[in-house]
Amino acid sequence: MKRPLIALLCGCLISIANPSALSADVPPPEAFQVLPPQSQQGPEITPFLKYQTEMAWQQDERRRKAWVKIETQQDLLRVQQQIREHLFAMIGGLPSEKTPLHARTTGTIQMEGFHIEKLIYESLPHVYVTALVYVPEDARKRHPGVLVPSGHSANGKAYYQALCQRLAQRGYVVISWDPIGQGERSQFWDAKNHKSRYNLICAEHAVLGNLAYLAGTNLARWEIWDGIRAVDYLLTRPDVDPERISITGTSGGGFQASHIAALDPRIKVAAPSCYITALPMRIYNRIFKDPDSDPEQDLYGMISNEVDHPGLLLMMYPRPVFVAAAVLDFFPIEGTHKTFDEIQRLYAKFGHADRIATREGYHGHQFSDENQEAAIDFLDHFNGLPRRHGLAPVTMLDDATVQCTQSGQIMLDDPDARSLMDVIRDYYIQRKNDHALTVKQLYFSELYPEVRQWKVLKYDGVMPGDKEIRWEFIGSSKFDGILIDRYVLHHSRYLEMPLVWIHKAVAKPAQVMIWLGENAKASEKDWPDLKQYIDSGTDIVSFDARGLGETRMPYKAVSSDDPTLAQMDFDHAYVNPLSSVLADYVYNSILTGRPYFWQMIEDVEVATRFVRQKTPFSGEFSITGKDTGYTFASAASETLPNIRLVSSPGAQPLHWSELVEQKRELWPIEDLLPGGAYIH
Repeated sequence: MKRPLIALLCGCLISIANPSALSADVPPPEAFQVLPPQSQQGPEITPFLKYQTEMAWQQDERRRKAWVKIETQQDLLRVQQQIREHLFAMIGGLPSEKTPLHARTTGTIQMEGFHIEKLIYESLPHVYVTALVYVPEDARKRHPGVLVPSGHSANGKAYYQALCQRLAQRGYVVISWDPIGQGERSQFWDAKNHKSRYNLICAEHAVLGNLAYLAGTNLARWEIWDGIRAVDYLLTRPDVDPERISITGTSGGGFQASHIAALDPRIKVAAPSCYITALPMRIYNRIFKDPDSDPEQDLYGMISNEVDHPGLLLMMYPRPVFVAAAVLDFFPIEGTHKTFDEIQRLYAKFGHADRIATREGYHGHQFSDENQEAAIDFLDHFNGLPRRHGLAPVTMLDDATVQCTQSGQIMLDDPDARSLMDVIRDYYIQRKNDHALTVKQLYFSELYPEVRQWKVLKYDGVMPGDKEIRWEFIGSSKFDGILIDRYVLHHSRYLEMPLVWIHKAVAKPAQVMIWLGENAKASEKDWPDLKQYIDSGTDIVSFDARGLGETRMPYKAVSSDDPTLAQMDFDHAYVNPLSSVLADYVYNSILTGRPYFWQMIEDVEVATRFVRQKTPFSGEFSITGKDTGYTFASAASETLPNIRLVSSPGAQPLHWSELVEQKRELWPIEDLLPGGAYIH
């Protein structure tokens, strides 16, 4: 990266002649600025995004090389079983007991050639699912059944009436339901204002899903279970053939269709739409195209555990699979091609080339009419239905007409309804005594990049290797007899760490403190506190963790689904847990199995290795943090050797177990740590 401004300052000592003209007894902001000012606002491929994408592709390549060894069908079944075990682990398993459904019909709508039954069933005790069942009225006594899970729509199942009606007119008994946090299943309903406190597209999922991560599970666990229980319901109906159960859905419904079919072999044919791609490509584009937080789609270690979307499709083998896609989708079509081609070759290799097909339309993120027709034709073929041409006309009903509850919200109608926040908390409480994890155990796990062994060298303009730290001196400012040295630490090939070293002009520091600010390194605002430490003989080293401070992407990625998020200022929008650049960085890290929280501690380790190399300091570091940075500082002191935590006035470290037990809805997204509630 070229730095013309910085190059002029490099090696120079800048003396602040008249500090009072700026602010009494405080250095100017530029004394703490390491990188050139960002001149343009907008999306960009940052070094951190490039680093995350490269990591994902390396993990995908390991999976691909392992799959090359699939020579026999027995090999394939062995890999299939490994993926199943990984998938179960990533979602925290499934409930062990199928409790009574207590299915009840709350109303019926007569349509031409079919009718719609309004259904409520319990996927778990007092966890109510609102659903519509479309029932053909023809001469057949038994019909194939099909599940239509809803995608991300505020009105849930009501949005997918057209697809359901078309399937019913082809002769299917169709069940379509509201996912948790959508339609009639809001978990955060504001009865006074008649709306969710978040939004019913993705935001409720973000609140629920982030808490589920801490409890060592995933929101997908309960979404999948709702679908498995929908199969159970269909099998109670005498008009449904248990040997002909299919599933199709788009977007979030495509996600559910893929996972439900992967884990429930009773589903004989699957047709996901606008979901299948290659996850490294989603890592690369999600911030720009689809920034909403959606934790159920980011299973912990989904790429590093060699699952990804090829793994989901492989779990369906040898059952028929149809993949519908959109060329202009934010699920990259190139990834769809890559994944489909890989699985198609395996189907063909073992004599089942006719059981897998795809159709893509030149349009955006939607289950277009042409893709629906192709998918339904595929379902018809494998369900033994006569071949037909075209789609039947549909009659869209308004949301109130198809709602299953009186009020429009199941949590209002049924006072004994359980919130999923309670369910997540209970999941954790039932398991908390079975786990005894420490931050040190988790940090130094299989994916730890061995920072403690990296070489520390001077930067010479060449990209550093994977296991190198190359330091670059940018310049120095002097204020009131104190030096503020500025460095960039280049490491991990792509990453750049802006770092300031604040000290008196002495040969050897008596003490060195790592100072962690709130989402950024120390600044002129912290000067009174910093100066106290400097005057006592302590050097201050402070840096911007990857993706924060001066390494932030200069882009305000906010949801189009919630206009209020767009009204935030940049600083708050950047870290918002419901939709933001930082949240997407965090979820990308989840997919690759090395949580962002651990990567921030890696940055502490990089900084301390640099200090050890640059000075003869060999003592114990101290560390402290300001506001939210204190949680990070506390964890680093527990994890890394020879680092002592110094208390910060008014600051308390976040305890993940308390977040789950107290059902805390919002908290700093950078503190998201899967399984964190079990850490003691």
